[in-house]
Amino acid sequence: MIQRIEDITDPRLDGYRNLADGGTRRERGTFIAEGRYVVRTLLTASRFRPRSVLVTDPAFESLRDLLEGPDSPPVFILTQPAMNAVAGFDIHRGCLAVGERGPMMTPAEAVAVTRGRPLLLLEGVNNHDNIGSIFRNAGAFDAGAVLIDPGCVDPLYRKAIRVSMGGSLRVPFAEFGTEDWKARLGPLREAGYTTLALTPDPDAIDIRAFGSSHPTPERIALMLGAEGDGLSGDALSAADAKVRIPIAPGVDSLNVAAAAGIAMHRFAKV
Repeated sequence: MIQRIEDITDPRLDGYRNLADGGTRRERGTFIAEGRYVVRTLLTASRFRPRSVLVTDPAFESLRDLLEGPDSPPVFILTQPAMNAVAGFDIHRGCLAVGERGPMMTPAEAVAVTRGRPLLLLEGVNNHDNIGSIFRNAGAFDAGAVLIDPGCVDPLYRKAIRVSMGGSLRVPFAEFGTEDWKARLGPLREAGYTTLALTPDPDAIDIRAFGSSHPTPERIALMLGAEGDGLSGDALSAADAKVRIPIAPGVDSLNVAAAAGIAMHRFAKV
């Protein structure tokens, strides 16, 4: 299963070409994991199945314990210049893998595996750095799942996975359909979740009030919107309460990933 490849036109390398074309890769049901830590996560702590791994000799040595096992996927070894030529840019850590998306979770399935842990609900988060950082925070604070709307970018895009440090490979996630937020939140309420919409609105509840002047709900779903516009009116009106993170006067708002991290830390059950 370990094969050294000399010819960069070898068809076994086709899954590693045009790495910036995430749309086509998604249509084909695959994704790219980049970097030794992320590939190790794919191989050991992910619900996704690896199709193959592409490494340089140094990267192979660092992952040898996984790549020589009986359950290892096919492993292709290239020189660093050859790998860069195949990918179209420098792969500094010398390690890539193709993963298979497989059947994606439905929102109901994602809620079912949370075991009461906090949920994240994302609307229109259209930046790969932000979606990746949110998933990294979700993994750090043991979120039960992340539910995203159609306006969010793909959590399995190569850059999003890399920024998440493999978080989007570990944390369960599902995509909502085009129904409105009231319909989306129905199953969460049936499962006992209280939805808190994060907003800089000064009339919103100070997040520090939970546990003192406001009781902390047993099950919490945190709703966050995109940079700039924040949550839509539909999302805000569907939530059970609006919550704000106090910030200094004159500052417009927090980055959405930073806000997610602060809010998850406040309600985490770790």
